[in-house]
Amino acid sequence: MATHKVDVAVVGTGPGGYVAAIRCAQLGLSVAAVEDDRPGGVCLNWGCIPTKALLRNAEVVGLFARASEFGIKLSGFEADYAEAIRRSRKVADRMAKGVEFLFRKNKITLHPGRGRLKSLALVEVAAAGGPETIEARHVILATGSEPKSLPGVAIDEQSVISSNGAVRLEQAPKSMIIIGAGAVGMEFADIYAAYGVQVTLLEALPRVLPMEDEEVSAQLARLFARRGIGVRTGVKVGSVKATKSGVTVEVEAEGKAERLQAEQVLMAVGRSAKVKDLGLEALGVALERGFAKVSPRMETSVKGLYAIGDMAGPPLLAHKAMAEGVVAAEAIAGRDPRPVNYSNVPSCTYCRPQVASIGRTEAQARAGGSEVVVGRFPFTANGKAVALGETEGFLKVVADKATGEILGAHILGPEATELIHEFAVGRTLEATLEEIIHTIHAHPTLSEAALEATLAALGHAIHI
Repeated sequence: MATHKVDVAVVGTGPGGYVAAIRCAQLGLSVAAVEDDRPGGVCLNWGCIPTKALLRNAEVVGLFARASEFGIKLSGFEADYAEAIRRSRKVADRMAKGVEFLFRKNKITLHPGRGRLKSLALVEVAAAGGPETIEARHVILATGSEPKSLPGVAIDEQSVISSNGAVRLEQAPKSMIIIGAGAVGMEFADIYAAYGVQVTLLEALPRVLPMEDEEVSAQLARLFARRGIGVRTGVKVGSVKATKSGVTVEVEAEGKAERLQAEQVLMAVGRSAKVKDLGLEALGVALERGFAKVSPRMETSVKGLYAIGDMAGPPLLAHKAMAEGVVAAEAIAGRDPRPVNYSNVPSCTYCRPQVASIGRTEAQARAGGSEVVVGRFPFTANGKAVALGETEGFLKVVADKATGEILGAHILGPEATELIHEFAVGRTLEATLEEIIHTIHAHPTLSEAALEATLAALGHAIHI
């Protein structure tokens, strides 16, 4: 059995793992990375990147359907779903090759295979060419997560599929029930609806995107319903059974039992960390609610062993994992890294219109005891949005009345996932409402909505 000696072994090369590996290498440490799929992990290969490619296709299909609004006459067009899937696979493949290039550039050794801790300093890799071991002074675990299902419901990736399966299947069903209206459920509802699939969204909680501001959730649900997407909240799913004609889903809503049918079901009820069969139990690594407990330096309860990304707990977001990877790498290298500020991690959903937020919702801010001011600005009053023909939604700012501190920002609208970073930077720099309004925003831009919402919070809105 071949043995390799390095300073750091990184198990898992998703966004957290590959960033941690590169940062370790930049700091002069020798690094071995272990991956049982392709570099980039679930996010790059089966999640974030391919779904965004599919959403772009869906956006283009939507624009073709609205062509007459822009003075373009079409006698008809064909939207090829299989080709959209193939394009998304090409995009993911290109990005995976990019990570492989970065590993070579930074002299990081990639070990294909499943990694498991034999001891604190020894990682065993089940490789295709036979087992090998990596002896490391420090180990970073970045094994990511996998789709959850409901109790008693098996995901077969045929009748009942996961998000991982959805980016592989080239045949779109005629009808689809999506269980779970979080970010994954809302994005796939958007994609399938654009290709003519009859979509029904089921959510157990009272509203879609339940972690977002209530106003955002309510308006997005209305916009989806307007597009013909069935949106049902407060629904308890009892059973999911495959039949010859598709899938039957038994639900209970408002005390009444009901049976729904569709050709396919997408399970989008969340993800669970991959912590099993890693050797954590033998080392005594503490877990909490299925996640590894970590310090602000991303170190587990076992000294010298670090955990980042989805296995280190929520929010299960790629950019949060990347930030944690940098912290872990710098801690190992003897630096004094600034801990991740979990209160300032942007949340993004890439459906149409997009949703992005940071900080506290209005309800959370009021519940916290602060006297707050709220400013809203609709994209119907934004010149750039009108010119683009993308006027659905609004931008909302929540701030402390006494100090002007920005407590939260919530956006439903065009390019919301890009616009949110003004408030991310603002909160990092502890900017106030006054400092935002004294920052000149170019005209015409979507970003002017941030200025106008801030002005509205102070009672000085110009364009509404």
